[in-house]
Amino acid sequence: MKENILKSKSYSFALHSITICRKLQENKEYILSKQFMRSATSVGANIREANNAQSKADFIHKLSISIKECDESQYWLELLKDSLFISEDDFQNLHTEAIEIHRILTRIILTTKQNLKN
Repeated sequence: MKENILKSKSYSFALHSITICRKLQENKEYILSKQFMRSATSVGANIREANNAQSKADFIHKLSISIKECDESQYWLELLKDSLFISEDDFQNLHTEAIEIHRILTRIILTTKQNLKN
């Protein structure tokens, strides 16, 4: 069975995000970490939903939500880094993962839309 790279990457991103959020909460930072965890874990959840979409339009819609959640996750990461709650290394690792996921999602959505036109 062929591995679903997007599913794997989004799951890995969620796990790494949870690890960072645990560290933040150990240091009594709850608000930003909770917001970040919600958006970071939502990326993969919406990808999973897209895989069970009822139509191509539903598929595109679910992946579009994933892109929005990915963008939101990047916002929280930037805020956490700039407010010195996370290290530059933690930021770079998670931010790179988010950018990769965003790019893959964008390509899938564009390809699906193009296929709908044909």
